[in-house]
Amino acid sequence: MIQHFINREEELNFLERKYSENHANLIVIYGKRRVGKTELVKNFLKDKKGVYFLCTRESLEENFKELKAKFSELTNKDYFKGLATNSFFDIFKYLVQEIGKEKIVIVIDEFPYLIELQKGVVSIFQKIWDELLIKTNVFLILCGSSIGMMETDVLSYKSALYGRRTGEWNVSPLKFRFLKEFFPNYKIEDLIKIWAVCGGTPFYLAKMNPKLSVEENIKQNILRKGEVLYNDPKVLLREEFREPRIYTLILKYLSLGYNTFGKLSSVTGIEKGNLSKYIATLEETRIIKHELPLGQRKRGFYAINDQFFNFWFRFVYPNLSDLEMGRVKEVFAKISKSLNSYYGYSFENLMLELIKLKELPLGANFEEVRKWWFKDKEIDIIALNEEKKQILFGECKWRGNVNAERIVKQLAEKAGFVQWQNVERKESFAVFAKSFKKRVKSFEGKPVYCFDLKDLERIFKLRKRKL
Repeated sequence: MIQHFINREEELNFLERKYSENHANLIVIYGKRRVGKTELVKNFLKDKKGVYFLCTRESLEENFKELKAKFSELTNKDYFKGLATNSFFDIFKYLVQEIGKEKIVIVIDEFPYLIELQKGVVSIFQKIWDELLIKTNVFLILCGSSIGMMETDVLSYKSALYGRRTGEWNVSPLKFRFLKEFFPNYKIEDLIKIWAVCGGTPFYLAKMNPKLSVEENIKQNILRKGEVLYNDPKVLLREEFREPRIYTLILKYLSLGYNTFGKLSSVTGIEKGNLSKYIATLEETRIIKHELPLGQRKRGFYAINDQFFNFWFRFVYPNLSDLEMGRVKEVFAKISKSLNSYYGYSFENLMLELIKLKELPLGANFEEVRKWWFKDKEIDIIALNEEKKQILFGECKWRGNVNAERIVKQLAEKAGFVQWQNVERKESFAVFAKSFKKRVKSFEGKPVYCFDLKDLERIFKLRKRKL
């Protein structure tokens, strides 16, 4: 059986550190859907006295009813269930009377649902905190998946709760090195492929079968009607947005390469003024991102910022008609022609991430890592160390028998067009590939770092031993 809760030591250590403080705490936990927030707070709650309350969109009355039941269970006081009040303040007032100075954890998950039902609920919780909880030893966690609402209504300076929180954590997807915990028998190439499909989202990784190949997992767990992952992006868009059809249309064309504002407006038929609102919302929810070339403020493009969404819109959504008829083999045969180039694109993004996380030995730590392009020239990776004036130029090749010397020579030619500390900078190069026909350690006196799949396997085995 797949282990569902993997590598949240950093997040748990943060929560435990705050929990050890001898005063009331108001902690905000937020992040994209499926990223593992609920599992995190439930694991934190396991050995503590407390209550987990999941808000719903049903009605305020149903939420009041459920919260009373939870507080009744927590305090062993039946009268909570029969409380005549439908006021969060009153319900918490009775709770405080019962618990006194006792250390209690209260998790309110999907807090944005309450905001949707009652716009003034944030002000109510400000009053609950200021007049009731701050005098106790309560450890209150407000948790939510709607990143925009959490940042605007809970965390921003305009929020009634601004200045009240004692800690916050944006829960991110799992780092690549922990995928091995889900797929212990996978080689590094397969781990890169499964990352290309699922990213570091625990929910998606846990739905894959570690005994099957990546390709068989795609056929059985994504392309097959009835499986959870078959329709999950559509489900999430319906949950998140009032106009899921519009967002689906935008994401469909983004996945097909219509990645600038003008192209998207033209192909979708959405007027630019309206499109900007939809784009802003997708950026706010971290579903898409806007990328700019290093050193430029223009000529950027939009990209889907979630590996599974990217895969689904690229390969599943265009083939739903056939998949509804059970034509999985035919669809897989069709998409398999494009899978390798998709893996190559994802390999490039993964290397960018690993450099940002300082996972690779590159002779320096780089603070800024991104792509670069200018007219007909592109560089997959540029990394900067401002203080030491170091710049790294990188190229990714998802193929074997690569001639690193030839790649570095081409990189050096393009590097001359990159305007950054041109007189004083110290240049180095990196080439990432499945395997090398020819490696090099230097080019014109400048360091060259070559990484193939065996090198990456070694690096991550070493990382695991250190952990």
